[in-house]
Amino acid sequence: MIVLALPSLALAGPQTPESLPGATVVTAEKAKAMVEKGTLIVDTRVANEYVEERIKGAVSVPYKEKSGKSLNYDPAVDRFDLSLLPADKNTPMIMYCNAGECWKSYKSARAAIKAGYKNVYWLRGGIPEWKAKGFPVE
Repeated sequence: MIVLALPSLALAGPQTPESLPGATVVTAEKAKAMVEKGTLIVDTRVANEYVEERIKGAVSVPYKEKSGKSLNYDPAVDRFDLSLLPADKNTPMIMYCNAGECWKSYKSARAAIKAGYKNVYWLRGGIPEWKAKGFPVE
């Protein structure tokens, strides 16, 4: 049994960090409460994933990732269109993707923070955590 588990661990990609300086990590419960009060929720996955299924009310701002999945990634090789985010840099927004091995929401949150956004939240558990709680998707 252990022998079978080891190959799957070797195939697993690097997990995202548990925190992000300048952002607040939120649970699905907290994110849902914030969205219900009007907080913007940003889906950073590729367009076809967004079209297939997304958190209800989410807007699509895809993070086009070419850099590695590590803390030492090079954002210069990635693409994230900050002009699609609100002009008001005090606007609260929650970034999410597929969680775990998906670094797009982490990287997009970092890009937003670097661009001067002050109220950035990161749903680290992403859409899998959201769906596991039975929260609405569309």
